[in-house]
Amino acid sequence: MKARGSIFWRGKSPLVLASASPRRVALLRQAGAEFIVVDPGPDRAWPGRSEPRHGVRALALDKARRVAATRPNAVVVGADTVVVVRGQRLGKPGSPEEARSMIGRLHGRKHEVWTGVAVVHGDEQRTGAECTLVYFQKLSADEIEQYVRGGESLDKAGAYGIQGLAGQFIRRIEGDYSSVVGLPLARLRQLLSEFA
Repeated sequence: MKARGSIFWRGKSPLVLASASPRRVALLRQAGAEFIVVDPGPDRAWPGRSEPRHGVRALALDKARRVAATRPNAVVVGADTVVVVRGQRLGKPGSPEEARSMIGRLHGRKHEVWTGVAVVHGDEQRTGAECTLVYFQKLSADEIEQYVRGGESLDKAGAYGIQGLAGQFIRRIEGDYSSVVGLPLARLRQLLSEFA
């Protein structure tokens, strides 16, 4: 029989991921963590005029707190991601037209991907944020159209997923790949170590 815990999470309390994102679930599984998934409910609006580093932390903490309120004995992880290009925040597109517009702003340029992560256990909480620079290739209008028509862009910040078909458009990144996917594993592991 396998021993309880893993190299990623060795705490005695159950680990809960407050996310409906299949990408975040896959990343945490890849890290070898044992956890359960609880959907925190609909995304909340961006917190006022917050800078990206503060906004993603606040939204991640909100998700973790919502789930922690129903699971007081668990250690709950929340995360939130936003793409920033030329000072403009890009969340999830609301339509294919918005997705085309977003990809049109990103292609041929460098942009920032900010992911905030929060851990809540009872009255204790910790948050962190990671910023990764992503360099997009130039794309033709037809390539943008084909990508958006495939449907991959509609549930992702900035209208693309680096782990999917859009990976072929990325020239390089500077920073944490897992943060671009939606869950900065090294930062999360560091935060969890404070709860073990």
